[in-house]
Amino acid sequence: MSSSCDRSSNRDDLFSGRCVLVNGPVIVGAGPSGLAVAAGLKQEGVPLVILERATCIASLWQNRTYDRLKLHLPKQFCELPYAPFPADFPEYPSKRHFIDYLESYARRFQIVPRFNEAVLSASYDHACALWRVKTVSGGGGAVEYICRWLVVASGENAEKVVPEFQGLHEFGGGVMHACDFKSGEFYRGKKVLVVGCGNSGMEVSLDLCHHGASPSMVVRSSVHVLPREILGKSTFELGVFLMKWLPVWAVDKILLAAARLILGNIEKYGLKRPPIGPLQLKNTQGKTPVLDIGTLSRIRTGDIKIVPGIKRFYQGGVELVDGQLLEIDSVILATGYSSNVPTWLKENEFFSKDGFPNSPFPNGWKGKCGLYAVGFTRRGLSGASVDAIKVARDIIKIWKTETKQKHHSVKLL
Repeated sequence: MSSSCDRSSNRDDLFSGRCVLVNGPVIVGAGPSGLAVAAGLKQEGVPLVILERATCIASLWQNRTYDRLKLHLPKQFCELPYAPFPADFPEYPSKRHFIDYLESYARRFQIVPRFNEAVLSASYDHACALWRVKTVSGGGGAVEYICRWLVVASGENAEKVVPEFQGLHEFGGGVMHACDFKSGEFYRGKKVLVVGCGNSGMEVSLDLCHHGASPSMVVRSSVHVLPREILGKSTFELGVFLMKWLPVWAVDKILLAAARLILGNIEKYGLKRPPIGPLQLKNTQGKTPVLDIGTLSRIRTGDIKIVPGIKRFYQGGVELVDGQLLEIDSVILATGYSSNVPTWLKENEFFSKDGFPNSPFPNGWKGKCGLYAVGFTRRGLSGASVDAIKVARDIIKIWKTETKQKHHSVKLL
C-alpha cells in the first residue's frame, strides 16, 4: 500500500519528518463519505490510506450528537453503497443503530483508517504531479503522505459555528454548542435558551421538554417545518417520487399544502416560512427543512416558547430584539456547522471560500489533478453515496489502466 522513508531538510519547500509514499489515493475523513469511497476501492483491490483526526470512525455521530437522535429519513435513503441496513433495523434508525451499521461496514470492507492524524495542509506539487498531504498526530509526530489522488471527505459539518453575542461573557450560566449536548436530563427544572430553529434546535428543545426543563427557542429567520410523514409515507420519499413527474415548484406547493393541513398555520406561533419552497431552498441554498417529530405540539401548548433574535446577554439573562428580558440558567447554541476545507487544502479553483465545491451537485465531485470531493452535496447521505460511487469508479478506471500499462511494459522488456 505504501512505503516510508525519513528525510530532513532546512529548505522551506521540503518537509522535515517521515514521508509515506501511497500507491493509491489518500482519503481525508473516516465518516460515512470516506468509508463509502474506501469500500468501493477496496472491492477492486486499489490500495489507499484514509486519515481521520479523531480516534474513531464517524466521529460526528459518535462524539457530537445527542442521545435521542434518529435518522430523519427512512433507512433506504441513508444506507451506504454496497451494503444495505440490516432488515431488522427500524424505519428510522437510532444513533446507536447507525453507528453499529458504520462499524460493521468498516469491518466488512476491511477499512482501517489511520486515526488521530489531523491534516495540516494538502497541496499539489506540479513538478512531480503528486499531492503532498502533511499531518500531525496526537502525539506530535509529523508525517507527509505523497499520493496521486486526494479525496476530500472531511464533510460539511467539520467545525461547529459559534456566533458572537454581546455580553455573553457576562452571562455567568452554562453555555454549550449543540454538538456537546447529550440529554435534557441534566437540565431538569432549568430555564434554557436554545439558539437556532433547525432540526437540531427543534430536537434539543423537545428533549429538554421531555426531561422537565423549560426551553425558549430563538427563531431569528424563516424556516420550513414539514411533517415527517404524510398519509403514512415519508415526506422526503413522497417528494422524491413526485419530482419524477413534476417540477420542483409544483412539488413544493403540494408539500406545503399537505403541511398546512397536518400541522396547521405555524406562523401564528412565530415560525415564519421562507418565500421559496422547501425543496427549491434546499437545492439552491442548502437549507434543510425541519421534519417535525413532535416539537410543534409542545410549541402549541407553550411548553416550548418561541422568542425573537438576541440583542445582548447580561448576568443571568438575555435581552431580545423586541425588548423582552428573559431570566435563563443555560444557553445551548444550535447554530450549525461549517466545512473546514479552506483551512488546510491549498487550492482555490475547485472549492469555494466556504469550503464547498464551486460546481453544484451532481457535478461537484471531481476537480483537477486527481482531486475529488465526497459529502459536500447538501443532500445528506444519499447525495454522498452517489458521489462516492463516481469517485471510486473514476479512480479504479485510471488505476487499472495504469497498472495494465506497467505490466505490459515489463513484458516487452
